[in-house]
Amino acid sequence: MSAARPPGRTPRLVPAASQMSELPQLVVDGLVSGAVLAIAAVGVSLVYGILHLVNFAHGDYLTFGAYAGLGVTALGLSLVVATVVAIVATAMLAVGLQLVLWGPVRRRRAGLLSSFITAIGLALVLRHAIFLVVGAGSRAYPVDQFSVERLGPVRVSISQLIAISLSIVAIAVIGLLLARTSIGRSMRAFADNPELAAVAGVDVGRIVLATWLIAGALAGLAGELQGLIQGAFDPNMGWNLLLPIFAAVVLGTIGNAYGALLGGFALGLVMELSTWSVLGGGIPASYKYVVAFLALIVMLLVRPQGLLGRRARAL
Repeated sequence: MSAARPPGRTPRLVPAASQMSELPQLVVDGLVSGAVLAIAAVGVSLVYGILHLVNFAHGDYLTFGAYAGLGVTALGLSLVVATVVAIVATAMLAVGLQLVLWGPVRRRRAGLLSSFITAIGLALVLRHAIFLVVGAGSRAYPVDQFSVERLGPVRVSISQLIAISLSIVAIAVIGLLLARTSIGRSMRAFADNPELAAVAGVDVGRIVLATWLIAGALAGLAGELQGLIQGAFDPNMGWNLLLPIFAAVVLGTIGNAYGALLGGFALGLVMELSTWSVLGGGIPASYKYVVAFLALIVMLLVRPQGLLGRRARAL
């Protein structure tokens, strides 16, 4: 039994030098967390900006991608193959659901409330289907979570290195796709003015399928990355990330893909820096998401149009 602290004696404070040494590590951790949020948020933002649909099932797309990749590694195949399978399988899931669910819903001109309820119902169906297939137990990718590389004052795990590398590639591809390709230009035109784009000859069906394909692919990648950096995960993983993803979308400017990237990284940094001991000792890591939503509330009060403002294009 530990001895009681003498009356009037205050706890030993963390030295300032030690507090400052925490900062680089927290920044790196924030960028890693933010990368996952950013990639996932772009998919949500594209779907909303082009289709005007709030997809509450997006978090479960992440979970599907994480388990698709995990299933490949269970067969003894490499993480590279698992990444490709996670991306392709989730993209196909998103396109398939567009064909059998969202397409008919749009053709029937369902209202906002009907689409809202449909999205929530789809999320529940997907999550419980995953529970039925894989069970409620936690799983993990076959990556050594305790193996770290020291880069100056920062320690980075193998999972984080993989996540950072894939995130850089994904963000570069997203930027090139939206800015330099014909499908990206068509998507921007359709998001700005659907009626004018249709009159100008833009293939609306092609744009809709491309939107779901890209959103699903990004969700699959984000799900695998989250599974890697989180370590053990279960079928609730994507659902737990859904609100932070939506927060990143709102923070960056709703319907703006570039804003979603910025909002994701900003939110990741805010969540990690909130645990910094120099800030009144920091908060417990389990409360990071609360701080993220407080930051979102402040942003909505101060700058409700989001980080990129009203002048940003829809994409």
